Amino acid sequence: MAAGPAAPLPRLFEKQSVKRSASFPPLRHAERAKSTKFVVRRSPLGARRGILQAGTMRLPCVLGRGGTSIFKREGDGATPVASMALLFAYRRAAGTVRVVPPMPWRFSRKDDGWCDAPLHAAYNRPVRLPFSQSAETMQRADRLYDLVVVLDWNIVSRRRGAGSAIFLHVAKKGYPPTAGCVAVNPHDMRRLVPFLRTGTRLVVHR
Repeated sequence: MAAGPAAPLPRLFEKQSVKRSASFPPLRHAERAKSTKFVVRRSPLGARRGILQAGTMRLPCVLGRGGTSIFKREGDGATPVASMALLFAYRRAAGTVRVVPPMPWRFSRKDDGWCDAPLHAAYNRPVRLPFSQSAETMQRADRLYDLVVVLDWNIVSRRRGAGSAIFLHVAKKGYPPTAGCVAVNPHDMRRLVPFLRTGTRLVVHR
C-alpha cells in the first residue's frame, strides 16, 4: 500500500529494536492541511462526559473513568488535559465507520497491538501480537476501534508511566467512560472524519 505525503511519520518508531515491536506500516491517503483543532470541555452531565467542538459542531463525547487530569499516569483511567496532535488512524474494514479519513491511516490487523507495559522498551508503541508484556489489541471485537485515531500523548516525547494508548475512538452504547481516551458515537465520528487531517490537534480542558 502506497504511502502518502506524511510518509516520514513512521520514523517515530524506527528506533525500536525490541523483538515483536512494530513500526507503523505503510500509510495511505494522507493530506496536509492548515492547522486546526478540536476542543473538548467537560459536560454539565458530569466529569466523565464532555462536549467536543469542531468548527461549528458541538458533539457529545465520553471521557475517562477518572475524569480529566493534569497529572496523567498509567492506569489512572483519566483523560489527559493537554493539546495533542492527531498522528494516524486504524480502520476496521467491516466496522461502523466506513469513511476514509484525510490523514495517515491503515486497516487494522489481528496482530496489531499497543504496548501499555511501562517498564518495557516498547511502552506506548505499536507492537505485534502475541506480545510478551501487557498490550491491547487494535482490532477489538466490539465497535470501539472501528476507527481509532492515535493522539500524541507521551509518544513523540515519552516518559515511563506517564500514560499510554490515548486515542480518539468510537464510544460504547450508552456512553460508559473510557480508560482515558475521548470517544464519540459512530454517527458523530463519521461527521468528524473530514476534519481528521495532519496538523489537527485535540485540546482537552479541565
